[in-house]
Amino acid sequence: MSPSSQGRPDPAVALPPAPAPGRLHYAWVVAGVTFVVLLVGAGIRATPSILIVPWEREFGWSAATISLAIALNIFLYGMIGPFAVALIERFGLRRSVCTALVILAVGTAATAWMRTPWQMILLWGLVVGSGTGMVANVLGATVAGRWFGRHRGLVLGILTASSATGQLVFLPLLAHVVVDHGWRAVSLAVAATALALVPLVLLLLRDRPADLGLPRFGETALQPAPVGGINPARRALMGLAAGLRSRDFWLLSGTFFICGASTNGLVGTHLIPACIDHGIPEVTAAGLLALMGLCDLVGTTASGWLTDRFDSRRLLAWYYGLRGLSLIFLPYSFDLSFYGLSLFAVFYGLDWIATVPPTVNLAGRVFGEENAALMFGWIAASHQIGAAVAAWLAGTIRTGTGDYFGAFVAAGILCLIAAMMALFIGAKPRAEAALPAGAQLRGA
Repeated sequence: MSPSSQGRPDPAVALPPAPAPGRLHYAWVVAGVTFVVLLVGAGIRATPSILIVPWEREFGWSAATISLAIALNIFLYGMIGPFAVALIERFGLRRSVCTALVILAVGTAATAWMRTPWQMILLWGLVVGSGTGMVANVLGATVAGRWFGRHRGLVLGILTASSATGQLVFLPLLAHVVVDHGWRAVSLAVAATALALVPLVLLLLRDRPADLGLPRFGETALQPAPVGGINPARRALMGLAAGLRSRDFWLLSGTFFICGASTNGLVGTHLIPACIDHGIPEVTAAGLLALMGLCDLVGTTASGWLTDRFDSRRLLAWYYGLRGLSLIFLPYSFDLSFYGLSLFAVFYGLDWIATVPPTVNLAGRVFGEENAALMFGWIAASHQIGAAVAAWLAGTIRTGTGDYFGAFVAAGILCLIAAMMALFIGAKPRAEAALPAGAQLRGA
C-alpha cells in the first residue's frame, strides 16, 4: 500500500511547468497582509508605554503598579506564541488571526471604561496580552516557513521589522491623540484599527501554498499540508519537552531572555517615562521610539539578508555586543540633550530586533525546519519573560530610586554576556542537539 493510501501525504508532489516569469507569487500577498497584521499588533502592544504618565496623573497609580499590567501583557505576548503556532496548524492562519484581532478590538475598547488597577491588569495585561501573542513574531516565522523556500531569511527580517514599524507608525500619532484628546481616545482608536483588519485577513490571507495549487516561492514542488488531528496544547508541550533536553535550546532561550529584557521590556516600555523625567516632552520621546522603529526596519531587514549568507552565531554575538554598549551609553546621553538621545536611537534602533532572523535560523538548524516555528515560539516565550521581568523591575527601580540609571546599565551588561553565549550555540554536533524526529513532535 502506498504512503498516500495510508493517510500520510507524499513528501513532495511534482507540479506542472512553473507559471510565466514575472507573475507575482501569492506568497508575497500573504507576506504583505501578515506585515500589516504584525505592524498593528506590535503597535497595540506598545501603546501602554505612552499611557503610563496619563494613568499616573488621572488615577494616581504608581509606575510599579502600571508596570505590573504591562509585564503581564509582555509575558502573555510571549507565552501564547507556542500555543498560537499549534492553533494555527490546527485551525488555519485565517481563522486564528481573525480571532486574535477581534480579541484585541474588544480588549482595548473596554479599557476606555476602566477605573481600578485590577481592571487595567485584566484588560491591558490578560486580554490584550493574549491577543497580541497570537499575532507576534511566531506568526511571521510560520508564514516565512510555509510560503518561502527562497529568501526566507530576508522575508522573516521584513516581517520581524514590522513590530518596530508599528511603533514608527503608531506611537507618535497616538502621543498626539493623548495630548489633544486624552488616553481613552487612544484605546478606542487602536480597537477600531484592529477590527478594520478583519475583512482584509478574511479576503486575502491563505493557509498554505498548496491550497492554491502552488509551491513555496522559489521551489517547483508542491508541499501538501501535514496530517492534522493532534491537540494544539499537546503539540506545543511536546515541543517544550523536547527543547528542554537540548543544550542549544537553553542557550537560545537564555540569549533571547536577555534580548527581551533589553528591548521591549526596558526601552520599549520605559524610555518615554525616562525622557519625561529629564524634561523631554512625551511627543518628542515618542518620536525617539519612532526613529528607532525606522532604523530597525532597515537593521532587521538587513539582518535577514545577512542571515541567508553568514554564520548566525557570529551575527548574534555582534548584535548583542553592540546593543550592550549602547545601553550603557544611554543614561549618559540624557546629559547630551536631544542630540545625544538621537544618536542612541539610531545606533540602538538598527539593532532593536535584528536578533530574530538568526535566532529562527539557528532553531531550524538545531530542531529541523518543520519544527522551527514551534520551537522559536518557546524561545520567543523566554524573550517575553525577560521583557516582563525587565518591565516590572525597571518600574520598581524608578519608584524606589527616582531614575532608571541602574536598569539601563544592568541591561547593557546582560547583553555583553549574551554576546558570549551566542558563540556556543550549535557547538556540539547536530546529532546530540537535535530533536529525535520531526514526526515525533507532530505526534505522528
